[in-house]
Amino acid sequence: MSAAALGVFVLLEVIAAGVLCIVLGWSWQDALEAFVVTNSAIGLSLGSCGAILAWHRPRNPIGWLFVAGGVAQATSALAAPLGALLHQAAAPVAVQRLLITIFSWSWPWAIGLVLPLALLLFPDGRPVSRGWRWVVIAVIITAPLFPLQMGTFPGPTEPGYPTGYLTIPFYDLLQPLWTATELRTTLAMFLGLAAVVVRYRRGSDVERRQLLWLVLAVLVALIVLLPWGLVANTPVEVLFAIPLIPIAVTVAIVRVQLLDIRLVVSRLLAWLILLLAVIVAYTGLAALVGRFATPRLAGSALITAFLVLLAAPLLPRLQRLVDGAVYGERGDPASVVSRLDEQLASPDAGLQDVVTTVRSALRLPYLAIERDNKILASDGQPPERVHPWPLNRGGKSEGQLTIGLRPGERELAAADRRALAMLADPVAVSVHSTVVSEELQASRERIVAAREEERRRLRRELHDGLGPTLTGIAFAADAAANTIDDDPEQSQELLTTLRRDTRAALADVRRLVDNLRPPALDELGLVGALRQRADQLSWRADGASVKVRLDVQDEVPALPAAIEVATYRIATEALTNVVRHSGATGALVQLRCAERLEVSITDNGPPNGRWAPGVGLHAMRERAAELGGSFQAGPTPAGGQVVASFPLTPLPTS
Repeated sequence: MSAAALGVFVLLEVIAAGVLCIVLGWSWQDALEAFVVTNSAIGLSLGSCGAILAWHRPRNPIGWLFVAGGVAQATSALAAPLGALLHQAAAPVAVQRLLITIFSWSWPWAIGLVLPLALLLFPDGRPVSRGWRWVVIAVIITAPLFPLQMGTFPGPTEPGYPTGYLTIPFYDLLQPLWTATELRTTLAMFLGLAAVVVRYRRGSDVERRQLLWLVLAVLVALIVLLPWGLVANTPVEVLFAIPLIPIAVTVAIVRVQLLDIRLVVSRLLAWLILLLAVIVAYTGLAALVGRFATPRLAGSALITAFLVLLAAPLLPRLQRLVDGAVYGERGDPASVVSRLDEQLASPDAGLQDVVTTVRSALRLPYLAIERDNKILASDGQPPERVHPWPLNRGGKSEGQLTIGLRPGERELAAADRRALAMLADPVAVSVHSTVVSEELQASRERIVAAREEERRRLRRELHDGLGPTLTGIAFAADAAANTIDDDPEQSQELLTTLRRDTRAALADVRRLVDNLRPPALDELGLVGALRQRADQLSWRADGASVKVRLDVQDEVPALPAAIEVATYRIATEALTNVVRHSGATGALVQLRCAERLEVSITDNGPPNGRWAPGVGLHAMRERAAELGGSFQAGPTPAGGQVVASFPLTPLPTS
């Protein structure tokens, strides 16, 4: 509430100053030369911006600093016409001197303290680092020097006016101090700008956009001040550039997301560079033409026309260079693609490196790679507006780029779209390679885990089953040997037990071997093993027969062992399900081999029946997936169907 009250107070002072100028009959030029207009503009901008900052960021001292500067400037703007009015009315000299003193001592604080200190504390109200605290302290301690220089001058502000209070008779003897004061004021401003540069180098993307608002204000001030300063003496009007600084600071702190400030800065920077070049060229050519040309030659007009013709084609090229510095390499996406190719050639490169490179190259606030609603890699902070960009490879979607729009943008700029159109292909390839690599690694882990599980199962089978049986056989053999002479009958019983246990051990060994690989595959081959299994599964549990027919192409090439086992296991499990659950009277097993091996088992059971996924279906699907194959199972209008397909490179027959 106090910030709003001070802002209103500044506004009332400015209104009062304007009313007094009207009462005095001053023209606009009179008020301008008396610094009423400029001080009012500076005071109003500092006061209103400070009130806004203090309202939204009450703990940030910059707002209160601006409010204080606004009060000081508005007070000086009011003191000037009020002093003139009192002087015309022959008011007491003491009152006139008091107003002159207020005018002389109030306005310098904005230049000597408020602006440099705001630069040092921008944008969060704290110094850049602990070392910069001493700079802040030094600026605050030495700040009274500039008001002292302006307020102690012993001469009158206008002819016929009295001098103010607190003047120094020996003012001229302190000239070294005043020179040091001017150097101090200049140094304080440069230190503030240096702090801004340091913050920009260290800052995040948001902080840099905040700092660019201040840079924008400085660029505008340079554009206003530079031509007038070079061509003629600087007029009073250039002081109107000062209010841009508090306005820029306020927008940067309160509404940093208002628009893409980089766009404005890039345009102004390009114009400023071109303006500097034109001014330098004009000055040089004017001097050259004036020295060698005849008086009748319209040198100035010719120089102007020449520079206009020269600057017109230079501006687009200059704008591209500036845009490259501000927006990155979006105008040259080929170089980014080349850098991505080199980066992806490294074995250590990942999607995070790709995202960081693209975002940095295009100067985007946020960039992420998403696939199946999962973020694979991201960089930056997601803004309010994002734009999806598809990543396609060979007509197949590999995911999408989620692009954060710059502040003020409602859609991607045309230059960004052109750059992304080129960058999307290598990024899609990178995503595909990463996903395939991760799937391969996961497959390897599953294979290792399955192998270890199989080893553990075999160890358990050998230890708990075959091991005790063989131990019993050994003990029985020893006992038979020990009793063969003394007790032949006991020895005969032991041998009978020995034969029984040996047969049991052989059955265990056969069962273990069969679990590792069906012996029928080695004895009969895949086709023969399937035919044997079809003959074995030709009767249902209710005694009804099931006619199983095998349809195999004439020649089946030699197949990898893993595919042979998977095909046999899937066909066996599918036929077992037909016999147990389908109620079918017939089944067909088809085997086709080309670039892929495909096995299908169909039955004539009830059409569109209900299938309940169980352990068998899950095992068949896993067997197909382990070898990179596909699997489908379910009811059809003609009955049940199971289809498995495997990628295949036929092995050479021996």
